[in-house]
Amino acid sequence: MVSDPKRNPDDDAERAQLLRILQQSPANLPRSLLRWLEISSPQRVVLFIAVALLAAGLTALVPAEAELGEAGRRSLFILLLAAGLWLSEAIPAFAVGILIIALQVLLLDRPGGSLTDGPGAWETHVLVLGHPLVWLFFGGLVLAAAMSRTGIDRWLASHLLQRFAHRPETLIAGVAGIAFFLSMLMSNTATTAMMLALVTPVVSRLDRHDPMALTLVLAIPVGANLGGMGSLVGTPPNAVAAGALASQAGIDINFAQWLLVGLVPGLLLLGLLLGVLLWRVRGAAAPPAALWQGLDDSDAVTHVPHWERLTVIGTLLLTVALWLTSGWHGLPAPAVSVVPVVILTATGILDVEAFRRLPYDVLFLLAGGLALGLAVHQTGLAGWLISGIPSDDVPLFMLALATGAAAVVLSNIMSNTAAANVLVPLAISAAPGAPLVVAIPVALCASAAMAMPVSTPPNALAFATGLCRARDFLVLGGVTAIAAPPLAAAWTLYVVRPLLGQ
Repeated sequence: MVSDPKRNPDDDAERAQLLRILQQSPANLPRSLLRWLEISSPQRVVLFIAVALLAAGLTALVPAEAELGEAGRRSLFILLLAAGLWLSEAIPAFAVGILIIALQVLLLDRPGGSLTDGPGAWETHVLVLGHPLVWLFFGGLVLAAAMSRTGIDRWLASHLLQRFAHRPETLIAGVAGIAFFLSMLMSNTATTAMMLALVTPVVSRLDRHDPMALTLVLAIPVGANLGGMGSLVGTPPNAVAAGALASQAGIDINFAQWLLVGLVPGLLLLGLLLGVLLWRVRGAAAPPAALWQGLDDSDAVTHVPHWERLTVIGTLLLTVALWLTSGWHGLPAPAVSVVPVVILTATGILDVEAFRRLPYDVLFLLAGGLALGLAVHQTGLAGWLISGIPSDDVPLFMLALATGAAAVVLSNIMSNTAAANVLVPLAISAAPGAPLVVAIPVALCASAAMAMPVSTPPNALAFATGLCRARDFLVLGGVTAIAAPPLAAAWTLYVVRPLLGQ
């Protein structure tokens, strides 16, 4: 027998191994196949399949006589599958966003299930990747990357910290306040990582049992979590709520208006939690001011050309100014986001490698959520889901309170963006006469969910220092879980709604 010179001996070995696997007993076959496919986490595969089967089963339970069309049934399956995957974390959160768009193209654009007729129906769901709010968030990510690249964020934080380091009260308030402010412009995860890098050298020189050490660490996620409330680019749930209000209710909220929406509740909750933190360190002394000298990491700042830092500062000020004055010059906030993208890439401040390192997963998660909300509304699924709820007889304040409380609970056990993606479209459909009153509390309360170490990335980073215990977050998160829903409901109903003319 003449051997074929083109045959690869490795292929023969793989075939022989596969044959041996198939000859095994049925009980050992699944595990052996997963090992042969080099799948190291079979639990995730099984979990994904289980969630998909559960979503399909729940969808099949909808009676045939229900007033829900074929498109609504398919949208229900996508909603249940996405919620289950976000809750179980069988696949990454951003991957769920991509899966949502793919399933909408495959299921909703088929004959009989399409939201729009015609050969280009699939574009309805794919074009959400270019949604204005995705561009707005993209501009915020570019600005944050440039601030980190040039060390401006560290320089700003370290110099401000040195000014607050003389008293324990001002120090803790300064740490939380700086984290709050920076999280309005950049990722709260990046803010927490940067602030922990600044504070850790000082905390490491304190006694492990010194209450100042733990409190300084806890002040960082407190400020970073709540700071996201303050601006439209602070955290994805804000963009999810703004996008759903625009598409489902025709209510556009610009960058300046969101400052009115979220900044005051965020500051009030920050003040409340600062009271809790300061109670922990009553009678303690502040770390010596000398410990805070030289925290600006000179290697990250000194070696950056002055023109780059000046360009980033100028671009930041110009962009924020244009965002705040969009009502005067007529440029919408998403269009303004092109300004930092163009300037910072054209000047080379963000080179190819820096541009590749941007957290694009957030954009895909946001796009998937926007697509989900659009389909849930347009297929009539949202109206069908809340049709049995007697919302007409429920006071608006109670509706707002209920949606805010649901957001706090759900965001503590899953991504706050995912929770907003699920709740906002349903809340708007539950109160068609007052969409603003129910959508905004969801966004605000999603940022107030911080009762567990895994509730938010800032909590997880602080917990990883080894100084924090789970019960430390439970106390802080319990306070916000109780205070945030009524505060958000009252603020939205009695202040924001009249001022925005809704």
